[in-house]
Amino acid sequence: MSFLRKILFPFAVLYGWITQFRNFLYDQGILKSYAFEVPTIAVGNLSVGGTGKTPMIEYLIQMLSENYRVATLSRGYKRNSKGFVLADSNATARSLGDEPFQMHRKFPNIAVAVDADRKNGIAQLLSLKEKPQVILLDDAFQHRKVKAGFYILLTAYNDLYCNDWLLPTGNLRESRSGAHRANMIIVTKCPATISEIAQDKIRKQLKANQPIFFSTITYDDYVYSEKTSKKVAELKGVAKVLIAGIAKPEPFFAYLQESNDSVLTYPDHHDFSENDIQTIKKLTKNKIIITTEKDYVRLKNRLNSESLFYLPIKTALVSQQSMFDTTLLNYVGTSTRNG
Repeated sequence: MSFLRKILFPFAVLYGWITQFRNFLYDQGILKSYAFEVPTIAVGNLSVGGTGKTPMIEYLIQMLSENYRVATLSRGYKRNSKGFVLADSNATARSLGDEPFQMHRKFPNIAVAVDADRKNGIAQLLSLKEKPQVILLDDAFQHRKVKAGFYILLTAYNDLYCNDWLLPTGNLRESRSGAHRANMIIVTKCPATISEIAQDKIRKQLKANQPIFFSTITYDDYVYSEKTSKKVAELKGVAKVLIAGIAKPEPFFAYLQESNDSVLTYPDHHDFSENDIQTIKKLTKNKIIITTEKDYVRLKNRLNSESLFYLPIKTALVSQQSMFDTTLLNYVGTSTRNG
């Protein structure tokens, strides 16, 4: 922890009082939460960024869309539009935000919407001619105005919320006690080989009453451009430029990087300027460029499409996948029948 963060501790205490008072008002019904008949699953975290929300949302889309009309709703971070926007053929990363646009490209048969006011966003989705049967709320754990039917709380293996502090001393958006609102907790970005002993140790650290699952991030064997794909194994020894503007890019680089590769790192959700693009072009020349899915949607119309590729990632349950899937499917199935 940096010295600056330590001396800001009094502000963390004040921030904690404010967020706890706000949660108290919602818990007591003084501030109103709105519930909807449609099954709503909120995926979020207690800390800022980097817990793997997007891969988890995509996992849920793949699991649920075979049997239900699925919609996703998020704030649309750093978009240039306002209010409720439903993705269509004219959508861009700028109008939706990079992550919602990524989902729209990847899952064109589901409804992808953005609205900072989640209550209004859900109401707008339910007014569609073919209204969704399940709504996935992305990064909505602290959005208390809407009461979701099921809450999934994510915490990263190397950055557990139980070991963190409130902003600005740490990275927590609210007190650790906020975890009690979750229906399940997922420890994300675990080593694929995490042992049962290590899992039990984390369970004891979290001291949670809810079911705790463990997931890992897996990378595709291929990288993709607009028109073609290449095997990652075939790129060994090929000089590449790797670009990432995500919260924690180290695993992405570790999967691809070799000694003759160049690496460019940008802040999370980085809006690439014209100077950035010119810098990338000068560095790349005839080299292949590989970036993340999230960055690709912001770069694909600004760099040579033949040399620009992205590496897909997905989340996988380390164990108990059947129990995880069954828990979510039972919630959705029961809620759908009741609705």
